[in-house]
Amino acid sequence: MTDLSRKNFLRFLAASMGSLYLSGCINQEKLLSKSLSPNKITPTSFLLGPQNTVEGDPTAEPDEFPTQEPSVSPNPIYPDLVAARQGDPEEMVRAAVDSLGGMGRFVKPGDVVVVKPNICASYHSYEYAATTNPWVVGAVVKMALESGAKQVKVMDFPFGGTAEQAYRNSGIQAEVSKAGGKMVVMSNIKFIETSIPDGKDMKSARIYDDVLRADVLINIPIAKHHELARLTLAMKNLMGVIYNRPYMHANLGQRLADLSTRIRSNLVVVDAVRMLMAHGPTGGNLADVKKADTIIASPDIVAADSYAANLFGVQPENLGYIKKGVQMGLGVKNLSKLNIKEINLG
Repeated sequence: MTDLSRKNFLRFLAASMGSLYLSGCINQEKLLSKSLSPNKITPTSFLLGPQNTVEGDPTAEPDEFPTQEPSVSPNPIYPDLVAARQGDPEEMVRAAVDSLGGMGRFVKPGDVVVVKPNICASYHSYEYAATTNPWVVGAVVKMALESGAKQVKVMDFPFGGTAEQAYRNSGIQAEVSKAGGKMVVMSNIKFIETSIPDGKDMKSARIYDDVLRADVLINIPIAKHHELARLTLAMKNLMGVIYNRPYMHANLGQRLADLSTRIRSNLVVVDAVRMLMAHGPTGGNLADVKKADTIIASPDIVAADSYAANLFGVQPENLGYIKKGVQMGLGVKNLSKLNIKEINLG
């Protein structure tokens, strides 16, 4: 945006007042985590249950889309990244986000929030770690509404099965409905050709207009293996808001970084409750799943992806999109330079 709007001014003023109030009060002691080890996973069958309301009505194209604001700038008062472990999903989400300054740091009263989990296919329930944990998504929706969000929309563009099937079978639709959010079936006619001014290779893409219009984007990937990208994390998760995904596969790392310059994640919450260690992105074998009971939260998409990569034993610089993201100034991959807080809830 070229002009500072009234909402953006209020957002800046609130952040500044919070910083003054909290200075000197934050305990930055890091709590050591327990080591991660695979645990036996037992699948659960989701009953169909009531059919929750799903939004999918097309709207007229807007006259223009402002470039989304960058994620919250680094603030010495708050950690740059928080990892919470060994709690239930909602407990870990709340602990991680609260330690970043609370959801109110990212969501202001009256905001329209888009939540982007990974709901790539309808084939499996969440235990198979192909889709984001439904209780993680539900917790984020609750917290956004508690912070005064006008509306919280949850969406993805599945490539396997219908969106309705994927939303239901993943368990996400039920938890979002309980939390007060709205599932959105992404309509083909609402993908709008949008310029990417800072793109190095990809100069435009058809991006979903609800994402472009949103005041806040919360990116909730599941940490999993991917046969092409090696790992699917937050930057890769943004492919679910564009129409022509096959185009991305050539020069994938650069194009994901390009897309991330246009679609800014205000907050990243990585679901590593269960991690798919092989045969991603859809999996299908519980033997490939590692129960890690970890949530990573950060306004820095590169830092979040870098921390998550380490959980797989992968060096961040070996992921093309992280390497390109650093080159384009999207965030920090050198975790030693960041203020990281680790919380053990067990």
